Amino acid sequence: MGAPHRTAPHRTAQPHRSRRGGSAVTDAHQVRDQIREDAVEAALDKLDLDTKTLLLAGQDMWSLPAVPAIGLRSLVMSDGPIGVRGVRWTADEPSVALPSPTSLAAAWDPELARRAGRLLAQEARRKGVHVLLAPTVNLHRSPLGGRHFECYSEDPYLTGVIGSGYVNGVQDGGVGTTVKHFVGNDAETDRFTVDSVIAPRPLRELYLAPFEAIVENARPWGIMTAYNQVNGTTMTEHHHLVNEVLRGEWGFDGCNVSDWMAARSTAADILGGMDVAMPGPTTVYGPALAGAVRAGEVPESAVDDAVRNVLRLAARVGALEGAPAVVETPPAPADGQALARELAARGFVLVRNEDGALPLDATAGRTVALLGAAARDARVLGGGSATVFPERIVSPLDGLAAALPDGALTYAVGADPSEEPTPAGQGFELVAVCRDASGAVLGEAALPTGQVQWIGDDLPAGVTYATMASIEVRGTFMPRESGEHAFGTRGLGAFSLAVGGRPLWSGVQEMGDEADPFEAFFGAPSVRGGVTLTEGEPVEVSLTYQVPDTSGLPMRAVMFSLLHLGPRRDPDELIAEAVAAARAADTAVVVVATTERVESEGFDRSDLALPGRQDDLVRAVAAVNPNTVVVVNAGSPVELPWREDVAAVLLTWFPGQEGGAALADVLLGEAEPGGRLPTTWPARYADAPVTEVVPTGGRLEYGEGLFIGYRAYERHGVVPAYPFGHGLGYTDWAYDSLEATADTVRVRLTNTGTRPGREVVQVYLAPLEDTVERPASWLAAFASVTAGPGESVETEIPLPARAFEIWDEEARAWRRIGGAYEVRASHAHGDTRLTATLDIA
Repeated sequence: MGAPHRTAPHRTAQPHRSRRGGSAVTDAHQVRDQIREDAVEAALDKLDLDTKTLLLAGQDMWSLPAVPAIGLRSLVMSDGPIGVRGVRWTADEPSVALPSPTSLAAAWDPELARRAGRLLAQEARRKGVHVLLAPTVNLHRSPLGGRHFECYSEDPYLTGVIGSGYVNGVQDGGVGTTVKHFVGNDAETDRFTVDSVIAPRPLRELYLAPFEAIVENARPWGIMTAYNQVNGTTMTEHHHLVNEVLRGEWGFDGCNVSDWMAARSTAADILGGMDVAMPGPTTVYGPALAGAVRAGEVPESAVDDAVRNVLRLAARVGALEGAPAVVETPPAPADGQALARELAARGFVLVRNEDGALPLDATAGRTVALLGAAARDARVLGGGSATVFPERIVSPLDGLAAALPDGALTYAVGADPSEEPTPAGQGFELVAVCRDASGAVLGEAALPTGQVQWIGDDLPAGVTYATMASIEVRGTFMPRESGEHAFGTRGLGAFSLAVGGRPLWSGVQEMGDEADPFEAFFGAPSVRGGVTLTEGEPVEVSLTYQVPDTSGLPMRAVMFSLLHLGPRRDPDELIAEAVAAARAADTAVVVVATTERVESEGFDRSDLALPGRQDDLVRAVAAVNPNTVVVVNAGSPVELPWREDVAAVLLTWFPGQEGGAALADVLLGEAEPGGRLPTTWPARYADAPVTEVVPTGGRLEYGEGLFIGYRAYERHGVVPAYPFGHGLGYTDWAYDSLEATADTVRVRLTNTGTRPGREVVQVYLAPLEDTVERPASWLAAFASVTAGPGESVETEIPLPARAFEIWDEEARAWRRIGGAYEVRASHAHGDTRLTATLDIA
């Protein structure tokens, strides 16, 4: 056994706080802070009311106006959180696509999150972006949340720690963040209008907690307020939560930006603490706000406060003359491709590994059958505003084909998760050609897929909404399969579709019953006709869209898609082919996945089932090959009814552009699956403790109170498929000793396996005799350790004071709860390895 050594605990860097004395570095920070504040005040004094109110309103989809008279450049924002798209929906300027936020949280490593943030800042600077619209730190209240792939965890402490690392990283690179969506946007159904009804304790202890932690530990330069109401008040107008809690109690001094189109009331928004109304050019601010001030409805001091916050943000990112940017020398450049690959492997969670099925035996002559349409057509990121366009995507098929010797890998489709047409992608080369009413070409742009999504001024050069009458998506398609290919449309309006020079369909798509405005704007996907094509023989395709009058819309946009669906074969035949391949191979690797119609922005799920015949595929393969490994590509929990019948189950979330390469690394043992579950996976939908995501009468009651996620499973005595914090590596660990004080936990471990590895030591607190209603146990802290075979390691983990506190609803303050606690050093929730008793005064 090797001599023990110590590792540092995972904690985020503390923000600079102004104070007397301190180091020379602190003094220098204070001086620069004061110079920035002086520059902000000097700039503010030069502005008249009309200019100030214009500065609070988006000038377009992504930016605020410049004011050259005071040396203010335009502030540019861009969607994240896994990549920086920039201001245009195009692949002309590709973006690095990192793994999903849930994958980042699964790594349980705030320093890794910080490295991801630094890379995204690098990407933002490359694209001229000052502010990243990320991270999303809403909680996984229910596994049905449709956008949970963009959030971190069901646990507020883990969310706050990872979010702090991410924000620190982005801001290390001199780029601002907007931590979102503040607050109570934990589901997508009716998100524009829903009233999230949350009692004070769960609001403070769960839903506000990640925001508070990030304000304390990362000092974010921005917050984004949500669409929804909380307890009857729209968040953009929520004076109590924004002005009294966020700014007053927590000391947030950044800029508060509305979610896009969330601002609805000029006076109520500015008095509620909302600084910037996005997007423009038409908002509730600008001339409307100046008019409200002149009418005596709004004091000009409220406008000044908001402008001051905008100018401070500009100063921090280096967009205000006379104010030194917070970061003048950015961190050393990072290799985006390499980091994306590392992040993916670190986030993979191995939840089952019977008899050491993984890593695979890669000795000569061993064969692998790779099965599933999701192995070939990889979904590497979630849908909606998180979408970016990477320069390359490595699918599981690509990754394993490159890593295995010739002849070792076979592939069969087996089952396709989607029976609906999707935006034209693989095999298509497309451009969008814009014409005026006479048919003259105004401009054109290459398309990354068959989807056109131009919002605001994101139009091809030479094109305007006033002159554009039609858009033709045209190009070629190279089929990779012979048979009948279906083509279709998605979007509202008049279309004409042609394939191979022959008209296929003309008609008008009307508004459906979609509840979410963005989903309604896109319309439902529809098959319009089929054409028999031959593999390898290219064919011309054309979809012409008549652009409607958008002048009356609050936000000008054009959104529609050319859709495609490959030849449909008998599902039983596909499964039979996969079974034959599995029977002939030493190992079968089945990749299953959700689709964008299952998990995306704008809607929630109604169940947790995998789409299509994927469950049938896994069962059939497992019946003929005992060495069946299932790779689950989903952003949040799905049911795995066959999980006890397969040798291994590996969760890859949405793994980013290098996901297939990282998968090969992990399956073949070049890298250890580094993840632990950031959210509980139920055995079945019926076991999920919180499934209410649909409002009743406009209200979504958070009636479960404090009991979500693992807290609820423990309260109700329900055993999940895989508990919070669970994850297997490629070695074993013995927990040797535990010492605990009110401030610190010290744990000693030994790697008892044959490979080097990493363990996440999770510290849970459990009151022995509780005097108030609390969960039976909760995550208080964690740290990770690494060690070689036979090596011992010791880690010291600080216990935050907040872990022993509750929100006292009567006192409206935090209250420490004394008494006896069991301190649990655990591999996962419920998998306790060592305990100690601690008496707290």
